[in-house]
Amino acid sequence: MKARRLRSLLPLPAQWAPCLIVAAVALPWAAALQAAETPANALLVLEKAQDTLVIVDPESLQIVARVPAGNDPHEVAVSDDGRTAYISNYGGGPSGYNTISVVDLVAQKPLPPIDLGALRAPHGLEFLSGKLYFTAEAAKVAGRYDPTTQKIDWVIGTGQNRTHMVVVAKDLKTVFTSNVSSATISAIEQMPPQAGRGPGPGGPPPGGPPPGGRGPGGPPPGGRGPGGRGAPDWNITNIPVGHGSEGFDLTPDGKELWVANAQDHTISIIDVAAKKVVDTIPSTGNANRLKVTLDGKYVFVSDMTSNELLVINAATRKEFTRIALAGHSEGLLMRPDGKRAYTTLNERDSVAVIDLSTMTAIDEVKTGRGPDGLAWAARR
Repeated sequence: MKARRLRSLLPLPAQWAPCLIVAAVALPWAAALQAAETPANALLVLEKAQDTLVIVDPESLQIVARVPAGNDPHEVAVSDDGRTAYISNYGGGPSGYNTISVVDLVAQKPLPPIDLGALRAPHGLEFLSGKLYFTAEAAKVAGRYDPTTQKIDWVIGTGQNRTHMVVVAKDLKTVFTSNVSSATISAIEQMPPQAGRGPGPGGPPPGGPPPGGRGPGGPPPGGRGPGGRGAPDWNITNIPVGHGSEGFDLTPDGKELWVANAQDHTISIIDVAAKKVVDTIPSTGNANRLKVTLDGKYVFVSDMTSNELLVINAATRKEFTRIALAGHSEGLLMRPDGKRAYTTLNERDSVAVIDLSTMTAIDEVKTGRGPDGLAWAARR
């Protein structure tokens, strides 16, 4: 019927009518694709139960794309230029997965994943100064991947159980990991430069072996090459904290590390220079993630068993407020402009948007099943 109407209205050959119908249907679809380009600033959300990465326009709060994220995606980090996302494929336990998925955020397509070999159950991720830092829980290690050479150029063992999340100091001289089942934080600190020692995570000397890694003929992690030369030495200080230590964050000045202890319902505050806990304060029922605001004034703690987000005054170390949510919170993210925070509401399949000026939840982004890890992509 539609084809006959087209023939009666247009002086075209009858055989062209089906093509016109297809074109009429395709035009809105093509326009929708054009309108769904990745914005220069994008909110990234992992749909853990659907193995996908969601790209969200943070202004309209609309989902612009979904991209396959590999098996059991848990955490996501973004390259310095905001164009590439890295996603840990966890799996948990000794038989966990051993890949980090890679996504081109501009083209909105998956790229070949990073094969970690024997380093299984990758989880925590942080991208800093051109390198991707990660943990591999089943191998009890922290490591680093260089996207330029496409090689793992640094690996070091913590000797702790469930080495889970990772935070890197801005000067690249200290890598921190939370070790959930050992109730510790590992401070992996580069020793001061001495004769015969190379640089730290900033990069190996030209032509030399990777720092702490197993390059061809290179020393074992944390060791030295023949005659005491080669890779630098590292000091690992395992700092006792509370049970179930998982989410943690550095204050912007790098002086304190705040750790959420889910099983003890406490927060440990570590003096970074002294490498010891200097205070322990009450937390929430099942703290999952902890983030410090960019101005260092407040500490946010998510809770997997409560519809409230705990906010602590960092100076007084006292509860400042609790933000009412529509569900239990998990992943946490501070927006780089300091205006918003985001937390995933796993049971509601959504992400809550929090106004940091009023400390209230002002909106939600509906996602697919099991939203968890969050990241911000600012394209350069």
